[in-house]
Amino acid sequence: MEMTKVKTQNSKGEIVLYKAADGNVQLDVKMEDETVWLNQVQMAKLFNQTKQTLSLHINNIYKEKELAKHSTVRKYLTVQKEGNREVKRGINFYNLDVIISVGYRVKSKRGTQFRIWANKILKDYLIQGYALYEKRLKEQTEKIKDIEKTLLLFSKAAEKYQLEKDEFTGILKVVTDYTHALDLLDAYDYQKVRIRKTTKKQKFKITYSSALEIIEKLKEKFGSSDLFGKEKDQSFKGSVKAIYQSFDKKDLYPSVEEKAANLLYFIIKNHSFVDGNKRIAAAIFLWFLSMNEILYSPEGNKRIANNALVALCLMIAESNPAEKDMIIKVVVNLINREN
Repeated sequence: MEMTKVKTQNSKGEIVLYKAADGNVQLDVKMEDETVWLNQVQMAKLFNQTKQTLSLHINNIYKEKELAKHSTVRKYLTVQKEGNREVKRGINFYNLDVIISVGYRVKSKRGTQFRIWANKILKDYLIQGYALYEKRLKEQTEKIKDIEKTLLLFSKAAEKYQLEKDEFTGILKVVTDYTHALDLLDAYDYQKVRIRKTTKKQKFKITYSSALEIIEKLKEKFGSSDLFGKEKDQSFKGSVKAIYQSFDKKDLYPSVEEKAANLLYFIIKNHSFVDGNKRIAAAIFLWFLSMNEILYSPEGNKRIANNALVALCLMIAESNPAEKDMIIKVVVNLINREN
């Protein structure tokens, strides 16, 4: 058996590739909270059992109170591709304790191999995690020292040049004005970007037909070619519908900002048009925000600058799909009520 390097990393843990010694089993194993997690389909593949058999064993484990269900099972929203749209479904994942218990019940040699492998990588990651914590602590300490140095420089400058109160306040205001941007960069570095201060009340709902009307207007400005805005397939229609998906009667994207960010992402990534994908995506994104009355702040300022919009579109176009969640959070934080 062998372990490859971590495939993805985000705020919800890491995914590690597991390969059995005989090469017949290959699994994407979720790592989180100092344990590993597999769903029933993965366990069935690992133990060479049917999903029904696995379900029976798991139910017996909880029925016999061998393990506590609340601490050994979690439901994760898993993205699945269905046609031209992404669908999120809730799937139960079980931790290493359940996996080992099932392995004993089916008397699987593969189960023993997986346990040995899992314990090894968990130990390795605990060691690495501690090293990373030490590194981050050192970096935070350096940041504090830099801030102290900056304040000292301000103090010396005020003393040397006898700065008036308004001039000194002006220097501090420059730093304060960009605090949100600096905080967002710091949160991104440490994978701690959160969605907050968003707009729940929706004043406008986009439809495929209304979006096509916007594209027709764009053709007047950018349509030097008959290929501009020409749909290649049904994916654009799917992108528009995707932002209104729900799970268990709850919106997957509950706020206007989350809907807007995902709309921008879907249109760019699906590459639905022969020409003009990024321009169309940006225009519909801005129109959607405007119709929901959040494109501008109450003071009339743009929530997202021109160059920031260009950078976002290019970043999305070049990004790895595994980075989607983090990119969406960044976009939301750039258009939320803190801007």
